Amino acid sequence: MGKLNRLTCENTVLLVVDVQDKLLPAIFENEAVVEAARRMIEAAKVFALPILAAEQYPQGLGPMCRVLREALGDRRPVEKIRFSACVEGITDALRELGRPNALVVGIETHVCVQQTTLDLLRLGYTPYVCADAVGSRRPFDRDTSLARMRQAGAVVTTTESATFELLGEAANETFRKILAIVK
Repeated sequence: MGKLNRLTCENTVLLVVDVQDKLLPAIFENEAVVEAARRMIEAAKVFALPILAAEQYPQGLGPMCRVLREALGDRRPVEKIRFSACVEGITDALRELGRPNALVVGIETHVCVQQTTLDLLRLGYTPYVCADAVGSRRPFDRDTSLARMRQAGAVVTTTESATFELLGEAANETFRKILAIVK
């Protein structure tokens, strides 16, 4: 694993993976996962981070959940059939942006999030997986997957930790905006 970069507004992108209507009811603590992902999207907007999103087979699994669609605004998810979100459209955007760090949120942790994270590592990015903003049907699958991703070289963090790392300091107007999001 290469040198870890500190998350900054200039070197980070947010990637939202497959938080879809038909998947959510089965996800353990799904409301908490969606809320954490929403907070990360709102913080990313304050920081002007690029936000990329993917949907797994939306014809069968439905669109991204309403809460996150509203938070994303006019940003449209890339449709995919591979489990990994590292597909054309996402990888092209990552290359164009040239940012080494990818904050990752989404479901299911042990399937699409894990395969995306492993592909990000293979492609030379440093994935920061927000543990509170990823979910699986079973907590054991989620926890085992987080351990595997950490072992592979991903950074496991939380949305609040990542948000304050991006913020860097408290004495500015951005701090007040972020405080409203995390509270």
